[in-house]
Amino acid sequence: MVKETKFYDLLEVPPTASEAELKKAYRKKALRLHPDKGGDPELFKEVTHAYEVLSDPDKREVYDRRGEAGLSEQGGMGGMDPQDLFSQLFGGGGGFGGGGFFGGGGSSRNQGPRKTKDLVHRVHVSLEDLYKGKTTKLALTRNIICSKCAGKGGKDGAVRSCHSCHGRGIKVTMRQMGPMIQQIQSACDECSGTGEVINMKDRCSNCKGKKVIPEKKFLEVHIDKGMKGGQTVMFRGESDQSPTAEPGDVVIVIEEKPHDRFKRQENDLIIDVELDLLSALAGGHFAIKHLDDRALIVNLEPGEVIKNGDLKVIHGQGMPSQRHHEPGDLYVKLTVKFPESIDVEAIPFLERALPPRNPIQTFDKHITIEEVNLDDTDTRTRGGVTDDHMDEDTDEPRVQCANQ
Repeated sequence: MVKETKFYDLLEVPPTASEAELKKAYRKKALRLHPDKGGDPELFKEVTHAYEVLSDPDKREVYDRRGEAGLSEQGGMGGMDPQDLFSQLFGGGGGFGGGGFFGGGGSSRNQGPRKTKDLVHRVHVSLEDLYKGKTTKLALTRNIICSKCAGKGGKDGAVRSCHSCHGRGIKVTMRQMGPMIQQIQSACDECSGTGEVINMKDRCSNCKGKKVIPEKKFLEVHIDKGMKGGQTVMFRGESDQSPTAEPGDVVIVIEEKPHDRFKRQENDLIIDVELDLLSALAGGHFAIKHLDDRALIVNLEPGEVIKNGDLKVIHGQGMPSQRHHEPGDLYVKLTVKFPESIDVEAIPFLERALPPRNPIQTFDKHITIEEVNLDDTDTRTRGGVTDDHMDEDTDEPRVQCANQ
């Protein structure tokens, strides 16, 4: 039983997590919270410190037994710079712009330009539009640099460094923990963590000192023929603007809507078609309305018998491939619909057209022969037999036992 679970909760792992599980959890959260990706710097530091403690067997043992207080008493509350630990774990620099885990090379002190968060939008697209291609307009709201103050937030010289945090955006307070002194970092309440302050009277009347204003922007999203669900369309540099960072990207994620007639498997299409018995036995025609402005008339050759459940293919009538627009195939699953009844006078014609009946089974002389008729089942009067009368695991009917 551990004394505290705060560090485990920060990493979203149980106290029984292995070293590999800790590393995997930290990797996932650190990449999401890294300041260079627009994450929360303070939460990034907390998560990194939690991993630094729990990845050290000695520190973890102390923390499990006595919590943070035990670490303070043993001088274990300090640690390396979060960026350095991030760099050691992932290799290269800690930044995401020109080096680090994604870029390779560089150091945590020589990062590429910071970017604002990417804006991700999901667009639901019909199978028809993915077959034919389409250009659609998307409206989004993003922040742009205020044109009135040019992103300064106020008059020239009005923006000054916060005297409370000395422009760092964070405050450090000291807390006595037994014989040790603990340093606690928190966002500066004077400047809301920005490191800058502007007098109310000097703030820009357009952006109210925020340096950015909201803007509605329309983007033309081109859905190419053959695109699949999960693919993305990227608009570079169209995300939020900031005076201190380059704009991120707008990412459009394609979501394929389910279709009422067709199913898609990569570049192939599948459709279910119901045939009448006469067409299945003697040939005929049926139509398939395609995903564009065409209908396919399918010929059934006389003499070819279509069996219930047959799977046929029409080559070159599937989805186009995205790169070369070469079509896949259209698979047709055929279901034969039998008539409810047949005119007795037509039976001789069927007997002449169809193969002869199977001969009846013969039995030994000691077997008593008894003739019976088949009736339609009625589950309301025969409550002991269910509608789904065949058990999933056996070939025996499922019969409920009635109370005697």
